[in-house]
Amino acid sequence: MDSKRPPAPKAMRLPGNKKNGGQEGHVGRTLEPVEEPDHIEVHVADRCTVCGATLEDVEADDYQKRQVFDIPPVKIEVTEHQAEIKTCPHCNARNMAQFPPDVTASVQYGSRIRAMAVYQTNYQFVPLERVGDFFEDIYGHRPTEAFTLEANARCAENVKPANDVIKELLINAHVVNFDETGLRVEGKLNWLHVASTPGLTYYIVHPKRGKEAMDAMGILAEFDGVAMHDHWMPYFNYTDVIHALCNAHHLRDLTFVHEQYEQDWAEELSQCLLDIKKEVDQARLYKDELDSDTIKEFEDRFDKIIEGGLELNPPPQKEPGKRGRVKQSPPKNLLDRLKGHKRKVLAFMYDFDVPFDNNQAERDVRMMKLRQKISGTFRTAIGADVFCGIRGYISTVRKNGYHVLDAIQDALRGDPFIPSGCVGE
Repeated sequence: MDSKRPPAPKAMRLPGNKKNGGQEGHVGRTLEPVEEPDHIEVHVADRCTVCGATLEDVEADDYQKRQVFDIPPVKIEVTEHQAEIKTCPHCNARNMAQFPPDVTASVQYGSRIRAMAVYQTNYQFVPLERVGDFFEDIYGHRPTEAFTLEANARCAENVKPANDVIKELLINAHVVNFDETGLRVEGKLNWLHVASTPGLTYYIVHPKRGKEAMDAMGILAEFDGVAMHDHWMPYFNYTDVIHALCNAHHLRDLTFVHEQYEQDWAEELSQCLLDIKKEVDQARLYKDELDSDTIKEFEDRFDKIIEGGLELNPPPQKEPGKRGRVKQSPPKNLLDRLKGHKRKVLAFMYDFDVPFDNNQAERDVRMMKLRQKISGTFRTAIGADVFCGIRGYISTVRKNGYHVLDAIQDALRGDPFIPSGCVGE
C-alpha cells in the first residue's frame, strides 16, 4: 500500500522581482481637489504673528486651500404621501387620488432602505442581526429581520427574468467554466454549482454533487461549446460538449509528484505546460491560433515526457489470488489521466478562447466559503435558493461594470439589469 499522502495545497505562484507598492503605469487613487466644494470655511488671520497688531479689518491677499472629504451626518427622510379626497359637486360621490404603487401601508420603509438590506446580506454577507445593527448605528432605525427576508425574497423574484437570460446566454456561449463547492443547508451537506464566463454567473444549490444536479441546472444538458472544469468525472457524462481541463490542478498534482516521489518528468511537464501558455499568451496579441509546426512541436514534447514518465511507472503486477483492480501509484494515475485526456489538457493551445485554468469558476464559488464563514449556514432551502438567485444577478452586474446597489434597487422596482448577448463571450 502506498503510504504517501498529498501535502497541504501549495501556492503555485512564483515569487516576483517587483518592489512593494504601486507599479509603474499603475493608475493611482489619490484624492484630487474639486473645483466647487460643497462648503467653504474661512479661517481668519486676526493678529500678526510678528508684531501682534490686529488684522481684523485687513483684506486677505490670498488663500491657502485644503479640502476635507467626509460623509455628512446621515438621517432618514420621511416623505408623507397625501391622497386628495374630493366630493363631486354633481353627484356628491367621494373620490380619492391613487397612491404610488409601491406605497401600500400607512407606515413603511422605502426602496432605498430595502435595497441596502439586500446589498448587505447578499453582497457583503452581513448576518441578519448585524444588518439591524448597521441600520440602527448609521440611520437610527432598526428594520426587523422579517423586513430583510421579505426584501430578499422580492429581489430574488424580480431578478428571475435576468437569471433566465443569463442561463440562455451561457447555453449559447462558446466557452463556459463549471465548478461546485460544498455548503450546508438545514444542517445537511449540499452543493453550490456554478456556470460562468468573464461576463456571466449562474448558481444553483442542490443536495447532490454529480449529474443529477448538473441536469437540474439545465445548462450542460443543452450546451455544445467548450466546458472548462476540473476533471470531476460526472462532467464527462455530457458527450456533446468539448471538454477542457484545468491546468492549475495539473500543475499542483505535478508539483506533488515531483516533490514527494522525486520524479523529474513531472517538473518537465509542468514547464512544458507553462511554456505553451507563454507562447499562447504572446501569440494571441497578433493572431488567432498557433501555426501547425509550433503545435506539433509542443505535442511531441508533451508525448515524450509522458512516455518517459510511464517507463518509470509501469503498471503494477496483480498478486495471485487477489480480486479486483490493482491499485496504482499517484504518479501512474496522473500519467494515465494526462495521456488519455491530452486534447482536453491542451485545449487552450488549440483554441485561444479556452483559458489555461478554471480560475474563473473557482473565483465565482469561492465567495460561498467566505459567506459561510461570515454569516453561517443556510437555515432553509428556500433561503439558499434566494441567495443564489440574487448572488448570480449581482455577480453578473459587477462583471459588466454596473453599480451593484443601483442594480438591486432597479430589480426591486421591477426593472432588473438584463445582460446582452455579447457579455457571454
